[in-house]
Amino acid sequence: MKIKYNTILYRFIAQTGVWLIAFAEFVIHHTSAPKRFFNPDDFDWIGDVERNAKVLIREMNHVMEEYQTIPELKDLSAEQKRIVTGNRWKSFFFYAYGKKIEKNCALCPATIQTLNTIPGMVTAFYSILEPQTFITEHRGPYSGVLRYHLALKVPEKSELCAIRMENEIRNWEQGASLVFDDSYLHEAWNKSSEIRVVLFVDFIRPLPFPVSLMNKSIIWLMSQSPFINNITDKA
Repeated sequence: MKIKYNTILYRFIAQTGVWLIAFAEFVIHHTSAPKRFFNPDDFDWIGDVERNAKVLIREMNHVMEEYQTIPELKDLSAEQKRIVTGNRWKSFFFYAYGKKIEKNCALCPATIQTLNTIPGMVTAFYSILEPQTFITEHRGPYSGVLRYHLALKVPEKSELCAIRMENEIRNWEQGASLVFDDSYLHEAWNKSSEIRVVLFVDFIRPLPFPVSLMNKSIIWLMSQSPFINNITDKA
């Protein structure tokens, strides 16, 4: 059943989800060391992903050249409208909380093959920041996943394009990785005259049992939510 955004039922389900997530995050924060940014070397699969960067960039360039109507994220998810200012934040989805966007995946077979090597991958898409686009301060929906960025296209003046996680600022570097916990307050910007594209991945946070089982259950519930269904219907 498709549930329309901002209806009473939608708000009821969303609020129930907020309570469940708050409880799960309380447990997670007491069983996992708090970090904003993680060392990519701590994840043994990242080296293989970076070694595939050239072919991933080639597939991204094909999509960018052939598809001029890549949707803005705010058009896929109404919740995103409040955090984007400036030109555009566009997205080309492959997976949304485990739900596969078949038509997009078919265009990028090497990318999908690489994504399927990432343990616990649940969401993946090209995140495209147009010039003079700002993502205002916000926090992600759930700390039970960690966020991975592989930089596929970085402006020549890379210092004009960055992400701030509370008091830490990082710049993207072509073909390199960032891993972070987006449940901390953060913002991002592209002040350059060129686009920035990253392969944006959420993967299940490594946790001890039985917290890991609880975490996977919450992620499954999120995958059934109207929030995710609305994205997959439009992507």
